Amino acid sequence: MGSTIELWVLRRYTNTSCLQLYSRSYLVKEKKQQQKKMKGLHTLKPEPSIPFNRFHALLYSIAILALVFNRCSSLMNNNTYNGLSVIMFSFLILLAELVFALQWVTGQAFKWRPVHRREWPERLCEVVEEKQLPKIDVFVCTADPYKEPPVRVLSTALSAIAFEYPAEKLSVYVSDDGGSELTMFAFMEAARFARHWLPFCKDNSILVRSPEAYFNGSNDSYCSDASSRNIKIMYQNMKERVESSTETGFVSEDMLTSEEERRFFMKWKGFTRRDHPTVIQILLESSKDRDVSGAQLPSLVYLSREKSSTTPHNFKAGALNALLRVSGLMTNAPVILTLDCDMYSNDPRTPLRALCYLLDPKITPELAFVQFPQCFQGINDKDIYASELKRVFQINAQGLDGLCGPNYVGTGCFFSRGCFFSLPGSPSLGDIATSTTTITGVDESEEISSILQKAHEAMSCRYEHGTRWGFSNGFRYESVVEDFNTGYSLHCKGWRSVFCNPERPAFLGDVPMNLNDVLSQGKRWCVGLLEVAFSRHCPLTFGAKNASLLVGFCYARYALLGIWFIPITTYALLPQLALINHIPLFPKISDPWFYLYAYLFIAAYAQDLTEFIIGGSTFWRWWNDQRMWMIRGVTSFIFGSIEFTLQSLGISTSGFMVTNKVMGDEQSERYKKGMFEFGVASPLFVPLGIVAIVNLSSFAVGFAEVLRKEVSFDEMFVQLFISGFVMVNSWPIYEAMFLRKDGGRMPKIITILAICMTLLLVSLSLFIFRG
Repeated sequence: MGSTIELWVLRRYTNTSCLQLYSRSYLVKEKKQQQKKMKGLHTLKPEPSIPFNRFHALLYSIAILALVFNRCSSLMNNNTYNGLSVIMFSFLILLAELVFALQWVTGQAFKWRPVHRREWPERLCEVVEEKQLPKIDVFVCTADPYKEPPVRVLSTALSAIAFEYPAEKLSVYVSDDGGSELTMFAFMEAARFARHWLPFCKDNSILVRSPEAYFNGSNDSYCSDASSRNIKIMYQNMKERVESSTETGFVSEDMLTSEEERRFFMKWKGFTRRDHPTVIQILLESSKDRDVSGAQLPSLVYLSREKSSTTPHNFKAGALNALLRVSGLMTNAPVILTLDCDMYSNDPRTPLRALCYLLDPKITPELAFVQFPQCFQGINDKDIYASELKRVFQINAQGLDGLCGPNYVGTGCFFSRGCFFSLPGSPSLGDIATSTTTITGVDESEEISSILQKAHEAMSCRYEHGTRWGFSNGFRYESVVEDFNTGYSLHCKGWRSVFCNPERPAFLGDVPMNLNDVLSQGKRWCVGLLEVAFSRHCPLTFGAKNASLLVGFCYARYALLGIWFIPITTYALLPQLALINHIPLFPKISDPWFYLYAYLFIAAYAQDLTEFIIGGSTFWRWWNDQRMWMIRGVTSFIFGSIEFTLQSLGISTSGFMVTNKVMGDEQSERYKKGMFEFGVASPLFVPLGIVAIVNLSSFAVGFAEVLRKEVSFDEMFVQLFISGFVMVNSWPIYEAMFLRKDGGRMPKIITILAICMTLLLVSLSLFIFRG
């Protein structure tokens, strides 16, 4: 039965056609003139920094080769210190430098041809009539009403429902992987509120159409007239009902307005997050429902796929594939937008920007998706946790855009539905489907009840057994970072993508605002990326062969993120322990080779800072970005690599965790002041404390011995500099361990454990080197 439904979805997709057929319909008359107009919808301009980047890459490559030569020569000609332990230290430093070199080489692919695009959505109406615009299906995923508050999720969905787009062509699907009655109740309330919210937004030309964001008053489109006050009261009433049910943990009968609703919520008796049947509820139906002004409303559908504790559910990728199948049965739009539950629309005309590319017949045959950058609200001035991720979401995305297009980042992405089922330039998806088997028993005039029955079957937990879903069809499995893996797979198949970065952020979201959540999220990313790196689809081999060498390097840079722990941890500990034991690991200041190390350090940091400043960031945000890179290196990357190794050996680990979107008032105030939030006794903080104390100790000991002339400043300068540099970056850690008294300080047990392990580490090094 599952294969029949799958083929029917493919046939329905074929009959309604893909974006290629939409774009071809515009070229019936005056084809050349129309193509010229389509071309005028967007432009592409290579960045002027390209020649400098390539020249710098050449010089830096020569310097790296010279460094490796010097290090190998020093290892082979080490006559000053004889001993296995010293050779081991030198070898580990060489290994760290080789990993640094590998990551630098792969990172240069992003700088080979960065480009800047611009689009003109206001010209789209001159080229495409409204009735010719393609349908759009919006996917919003949530999993836990306590970590992802329903009020925020429904605000995200409402911001998408309120797009400036024909209502009959827009459908929003909400996937609730937690199967929670709290989320379902929130969206029943949202459907009622939408009847008032949409006409209010249109009448007042509101730009921020997430009610939660709009009514906080910190946006440029807020108005305070009578209509705004009335709609705010209506929203606050809805919000109170939703939050009240979330606090109690259930939906009380007095919250429900009809007997039908009461019967519906009886379904949730006995539901758990891991075990529940499929639930599909059409909350708004475009062909029937109207807002208070009489205008047609977009469709809104709540879904919760069947879950069983005995069946793998493939996390978010599994939820997206269920949405892909059900939407194919119900609306079958050729364009799909994926949104995180906390990533609301900040510009109602965003779909038109995406269509400037998706409707261009010159690029449509190979265009899989249009990716908007992830932008975030509420980040403090200096971005202490580097939550902006500017390099990933903007700088590197522009670099990839000049090669094959940006990688998929999980949200803010408009897909062509066809890319999930076919190869670029395929003549017809129907040919692919009918070449395997004959579709029988399907009539496109079937009633909605029959379609809903098929939708229930398509969301069953056993539907995908024996199919190619998650491997060659749909969003990809085999990694918890389904976004990275999906984008990578599409690029390896020959599909391209486009990076759309308008001046006004298209979408705004929330970020973790305590260090434990930031590092836990980084650990999960590390595990998922390593799953791709050490699979048969390794970017250095499979990616380089099937996409291109440069594209393979770009994806390898991300996939091998976890191995950063090798050089970062090595440089965070070994030079410092060697300094305490009077062992030089680097050239003297008077040695000409010293200037090679100085050039490599200064040039890398200068280029990184320059790219941040040109990208519109600040010095302090760059400084915190490089600090968080080091912090993640000794925490997220270590624990992520360990977890990946255990998984590879078949040892069970903690598994997928939803990032917490809830934050207390005191924690929020500390974050706004730029204070790091520790607070919990997380094992992730232990290596952080060890590194901080080791560097403080080594700098103090080394500096004192230089003053006493027990060691040469000329000989130990580099190691003193490294210790001092790490020590300066570790100031928030010292502050949390020894100075702060608030709730965000480092727990005493972590501080004591870090001190004890530091003493053990230093004692061990003294025993090894001094006997």
